[in-house]
Amino acid sequence: MTDILWFETDKCFINGQWVKPSGGETLSLKNPSDGSELCQIARGNAADIDTAVDAAHAAFDGGWNHTPAAERGRLLAKLGRLVLTRVDELAQLEALDVGKPLKQARADAIAMARYLEFYGGAADKLHGETLPYLDGYTVYTLREPHGVTGHIVPWNYPMQIIGRSVGAALAAGNTAVLKPAEEACLTALAFADLAREVGLPDGVLNVVPGLGAEAGAALSAHSGIHHISFTGSVGVGQLIQSTAAQNVVPVTLELGGKSPQLVFDDADLDAALPFLVNAGIQNAGQTCSASSRILVQRGVYDEVVSRMAEKYRALKVGASTDDLDVGPLISARQKEIVEGFLAKGADLETAAQGEVVAGAPEGGYFVPPTLFANVPADHTLAQDEIFGPVQVVIPFDDEEEAIRIANGTEYGLVASIWSQNGARQMRLAKAIRSGQVFLNNYGAGGGVELPFGGIGKSGHGREKGFEALYGFTTLKTVAAYHG
Repeated sequence: MTDILWFETDKCFINGQWVKPSGGETLSLKNPSDGSELCQIARGNAADIDTAVDAAHAAFDGGWNHTPAAERGRLLAKLGRLVLTRVDELAQLEALDVGKPLKQARADAIAMARYLEFYGGAADKLHGETLPYLDGYTVYTLREPHGVTGHIVPWNYPMQIIGRSVGAALAAGNTAVLKPAEEACLTALAFADLAREVGLPDGVLNVVPGLGAEAGAALSAHSGIHHISFTGSVGVGQLIQSTAAQNVVPVTLELGGKSPQLVFDDADLDAALPFLVNAGIQNAGQTCSASSRILVQRGVYDEVVSRMAEKYRALKVGASTDDLDVGPLISARQKEIVEGFLAKGADLETAAQGEVVAGAPEGGYFVPPTLFANVPADHTLAQDEIFGPVQVVIPFDDEEEAIRIANGTEYGLVASIWSQNGARQMRLAKAIRSGQVFLNNYGAGGGVELPFGGIGKSGHGREKGFEALYGFTTLKTVAAYHG
């Protein structure tokens, strides 16, 4: 493991330097594939967050706020190019850290580079407007950075979420303090080192690993933070929003999901089947936008279940380095949670399961992907976010019932409609309560340019695309009277 750790793992990255955590403590980082220790990471605390926020303020006031947008963009684009030269190393880190197969981790590294390229190119295109008003006035708006932004990043997609969150914040002229998840933070630390290598000014990006209840709580409560971006569970999101409210700080929350795919009788099943399965088992189902509910019209219900079951029985589960279909869950705790949900499905019809391969490490956090059929729409497995490789298939009769089931959870993140009927596509795209709706696809290949976020308990605010840049700025109106 140590041969791919070119950066300091047991330190914080503050003001362009690797520094020991003020408390001198570290945490053990586990390998999900076998339960062994990967390395020790810094256990940052409130004092370290204070230091990082101070450094970010000094960098913002000392020049980053006045750096031309084109120059900020060049630095981000340069960082994106550097990431592309280190894709293999970053993929190895992410695979070991998160447990995902290497091919998925590699795609994440390429996606991070794409976010940096996109926001690098967008930095000098974030414009205000001129507004028609009363005679004798000229009125215009300015988009200005908030100042210092806080980023609390989860363990399931560190590279992608850093790219879309930190990349947008820096492009808009903010400086950042990043708190990665204690379960998986190696690529966050690697990213900090790469940022230093390309010449990002000291203090513009600061990374403080540590426990959520310590470093994360201190960051969300800090009076020196002007905007918080959080991706993670509903419960933690509620805590962060409540804490940030004490400082009247805006918060972008990307939380859970119970995202449906709706399959109608006229769907192209050959095109749909790979999306139906892959969108549920990618990253072992540990994805906020995972498609955990498959709603199927009765005319093709049996065929869809049969064909999905065939794909499930072919799924292979093993260590991240084996690069199979599915890797381990992130931790023993997450494995316990998912197995608890599977136990709640004991009364359901199990259509198929994948296979944990022979020779998979004994200590790995493996759970076989499981497909349940004929699941009632109000069952726990059809309502609650499982965050594991579990999908349920629910039958419906007509559009009205499909819409009612699709909208029948507390979440609203992503949905997909499989039908050749264009009018139906338009009707359902409007009727479904969701931040994104895909027609005859799911996910659109990641969609760096596509605004992403939810409604209900899936959160609020938008990431990706230009909408993210708008979220990382505040709008100022200037009204000039000149007679």
